[in-house]
Formats: sequence, C-alpha cells, structure tokens
Amino acid sequence: MAAKRRKTPSDLGNLILGAMPSEARVRLAARLKIVDVAGGSVICDAGALVREIYFPRTCVLSLLGLSRAGDAVETAFIGREGAFGLVAGMRGRETHARCQVKIGGTAYRLPAADFKREFDRSATVRAVVLDYLAALTALTQQTVVCNPFHSAKARLARSLLMMRDGTGADLLGITQELLAGVLGLSRTTVTEAARALQSAGAISYRRGVVQIVNSDRLADASCECYETVRSLVKEPAKA
Repeated sequence: MAAKRRKTPSDLGNLILGAMPSEARVRLAARLKIVDVAGGSVICDAGALVREIYFPRTCVLSLLGLSRAGDAVETAFIGREGAFGLVAGMRGRETHARCQVKIGGTAYRLPAADFKREFDRSATVRAVVLDYLAALTALTQQTVVCNPFHSAKARLARSLLMMRDGTGADLLGITQELLAGVLGLSRTTVTEAARALQSAGAISYRRGVVQIVNSDRLADASCECYETVRSLVKEPAKA
C-alpha cells in the first residue's frame, strides 16, 4: 500500500505560504497548526506582543485602527492571500492595530520564531514577504482614501467583494453589527445599505449570513476602490 503523501501548505489554501520555496514549505508544514477562529473574536489586540503568525485559509482577518475613546475602523483586511504578524512577530514587537476575525473559519498558526528562520535562510522567502507587505501597505492607503469619500453602500459592496475574494466563497457568515464595526458606520446605516444591495439583486441577507447572489451587480454598486485593491492583492508567483 502506498504511503499517504503529507500535504504541504500549497495544498491547503494560503497563497503566501504556497509561494514559498518547496524546501521551506516542507519545513514549515511540520510546525503549522490549523486552528478554528470565530467571527468577531480578537486574534491580537493593539499594544500586545506578537508571538505567533496567522495565515488565513478560510477566514478573513480585519486590521482595526483604534481611537483613545475605543472607536475602531478597518484599515486593511487579510484573507488567504496573506498573513498577520509577519513584521511584529519576527521582530518581537507589539502590534499597533487590533486584529479581529471578520469572517470565521480556519487559519494556520505558526510561532513567529519558526518563520523568521525561513525568512533569514532564503532570499526567495524574503522577496515573497516583502512583495506582500508592499501590497498590504497600498491596500491600507486605498482604504484610508475610500472611507471618507465613498458612500456607505459602495463601501459595503467593496467590503463584501473583498471578503468573497479572501475566502473564496459567496456565502459569508458575518453580522451587521460586525460589519458596522469594521466599516466605522452605525448599524442603522449598514442595514440601509444592505437593504439597497438586496433590492438591487446583488445579495441576500438573513441573520448573520450574507450571500452574494450576483457579483456583477455587487461590483457595479461598489466604488472603484475594489478594482484598485484587487489589482494589488493577488496571488504571488510560486517559487
């Protein structure tokens, strides 16, 4: 009987891990742990020391900027194309943002020290990480532009499309309360925007679940930021 082949990260859905050199993927696979993360839970709060790196598989993570009063707004998201904690984790630093689970699912968790060894060992690993961090920085800048200038409906449409891309699924388990929090909007405003998208035939919504029923209509309702972000956050080339 043939031995069962060990699955590597490239088989299991995180694109940044899949772009690592094959030798690095094998070494990392032995240290990765798959964890379930619930929607709305906090992976790491602002000011906390980052000791582990999270690589989403089927979840989406939200990076939130916080005010002194405790108000929060999303500055970037992380889906299966990336990771949380790369810089702060490898440098043993505190994170400036709160990392909250936007869409529940599964992720790989890895001690930051283990990833740093591969980062230090391989120029290809460093190139993959730096390319991703450049895209994440550009995504953050685009989000800052989008928040004050575009309508709630357009921002909601953009966010739903990016969540679809981040999970690879049209069915999104997320509450209006959580959507309001990450978008920096009132729940009433999010409800009105969701109703408008539903009336347009772009989505259907029931308590805690949004289904994208027509992505073209949803894209039409979104601002131009979605296409800009989509061109930035893409699958890295495999080594």
